[in-house]
Amino acid sequence: MAHDKTTEEKLVASNRKARHEYFIEDTLEAGIALTGTEIKSVRQGRVSLTDAYAEIRDGEAYLVNAHISEYEYGNRLNHDPRRRRKLLLHKGQIRKLHSKVKERGYTIVPLRMYLTRGYAKVEIGLARGKKIWDKREDIAKRDAQREIERSSKSSFRER
Repeated sequence: MAHDKTTEEKLVASNRKARHEYFIEDTLEAGIALTGTEIKSVRQGRVSLTDAYAEIRDGEAYLVNAHISEYEYGNRLNHDPRRRRKLLLHKGQIRKLHSKVKERGYTIVPLRMYLTRGYAKVEIGLARGKKIWDKREDIAKRDAQREIERSSKSSFRER
């Protein structure tokens, strides 16, 4: 039986902090323009999206502050780890994102980077910042859910 490679994704990096810091209202898949040494580092999984964000400038979308480590076997043509990288989106998607970002409180954050059929993709999210009490509320909900699961497991064991 042939293995279906069309839906196979290899997760390279995820930004777990983004879902804690922001309310994610919409997500998009974007391609990313990389150089040769960058894609080799991405395939090795040497990517960090922790402080990264996306910006719209001159009708184009860019991924800013994403760290892709230098390729260890690269030469003098190796890339700058924190350079701006162009995101590949349709004009309509860029316009929609730009109009939302101009509204107060919205930003574009990368949620995860993955490889699909050899191409690097970035899942970006339209996000609105959380306040401190929102974060506390999320933590309380998570703890309550854990407690419910823990009590249901213990009652199941008692039978």
